[in-house]
Amino acid sequence: MSREILLLVDALAREKNVARDVVFDALENALASAMKKRFKEDADIRVSIDRVSGEHEGFRRWLVVPDDAGLQEPDKQEMYSDAQERVPGIQVDQYIEEPLEPIEFGRIGAQAAKQAILQRIRDAEREQVLNDFLERGEPIVSGTVKRMDKGDVIIETGKIEARLPRTEMIPKENMRVGDRIRAWVLKVDHTARGQQVILSRTASDFIRQLFENEVPEIEQGLLEIKAAARDPGIRAKIAVVAYDKRIDPIGTCVGMRGSRVTAVRNELGGEQVDIVLWADDPAEFVIGALAPAHVESILVDEDKHAMDVVVDAENLPKAIGARGQNVRLASELTGWQINIMTPEESQNRQEEERAGLRRTFIDKLDVDEEVADILIDEGFTGLEEIAYVPMQELLEIEAFDEDTINELRTRARNALLTEAIADEERVQTTPELLESEGMTAELAAKLADKKIYTLDDLAELATDELSEITGLDEQHASEMIMRARAHWFDSEA
Repeated sequence: MSREILLLVDALAREKNVARDVVFDALENALASAMKKRFKEDADIRVSIDRVSGEHEGFRRWLVVPDDAGLQEPDKQEMYSDAQERVPGIQVDQYIEEPLEPIEFGRIGAQAAKQAILQRIRDAEREQVLNDFLERGEPIVSGTVKRMDKGDVIIETGKIEARLPRTEMIPKENMRVGDRIRAWVLKVDHTARGQQVILSRTASDFIRQLFENEVPEIEQGLLEIKAAARDPGIRAKIAVVAYDKRIDPIGTCVGMRGSRVTAVRNELGGEQVDIVLWADDPAEFVIGALAPAHVESILVDEDKHAMDVVVDAENLPKAIGARGQNVRLASELTGWQINIMTPEESQNRQEEERAGLRRTFIDKLDVDEEVADILIDEGFTGLEEIAYVPMQELLEIEAFDEDTINELRTRARNALLTEAIADEERVQTTPELLESEGMTAELAAKLADKKIYTLDDLAELATDELSEITGLDEQHASEMIMRARAHWFDSEA
């Protein structure tokens, strides 16, 4: 049998052009599987083959685990205290091994082992081909449509078969067997049984890479695509910045007579591409991203990471775009929530905010409407500013003398203290909420004010409700709600 093993290993190693150790490992696994059939329980079997003589040994083994961990797999584990009795000095995470009677290799055993070895070698060959592909580091691959599979497209690119899922194809794009296409390498799934390389033609990174291939200045570091957003097959926006003042970033990406941008559009099925200038200033960036619409004014809300953008009636359709496409892409490109409104809507909102601020000053500072309006006109947006801005700034208000200013500061601080005490009292009713991830005392107080005291109360809210109560953006509000619901699923499990 020893000679049979060595001959089999040498023959397969030469035939499949793989290392002898790969064949030995596969054979050891095959023999271990054969030995395992002796046991009714789920035994852990190890086989060792001598690389020179071909002799093999089999062992049943048990992993030593700490006493306090318990036996999760009794057929494969041994408690530390029991293991010490069997093998004095053995440590946790080591194995107790018990020799097994060797099995007869025989004709049937040899055939089964050969099949297992061939499968292992096929897996090794497949892994090597994949590794060779990954080493090339190609973000975009070209290939031929080989076949269709449940709506997905299987693409042959060199020795690799890649999968282009239906969800990653440009809408209304028809592909036939034999067509040549290019796609972005979205991910590599090493555990997949079929195609391990997954492609995409809808990813924003695809259009970025296409431009990098068409525009040498990008590879040279003179130009950079800072962001990209797509409505695949219809419209896209990219933001570019030049690091050489002699370069026109937009013109460079467009190319002579539009050659560069046309090449990208043709690859994307005629997708319209807007090229805008990237800017450090978020407001300036948003204004550029909303092109071709002309913006009248813009108001930035850092806390909500949102902007109110005012456009006139003529530019309103351009700013929003068909089915909201333009503003949606601009928002995705810049990373800011963009609220488009007309001058009338902006005026109404400002009046509402002014009225709310006026009520706050009248109620909390115990002043009349005239004093409240003076504070608003001077740019004060809350009690904190009145209470804690430098005294000199308040003294510059011509309508107030020093005594009036001191009185306003005292009233503002007292009102803030009263609110803080009330918030603290409300927070004490929400200990469960305070323990949840991402929760602050301020948020808990706002929730308590709406009679939301427990995780269940929070979990039952809709995203827009939580956003309205707390001022959180929709993404953070949604994440907070999902964390609050987590214990429901834990209970079901």
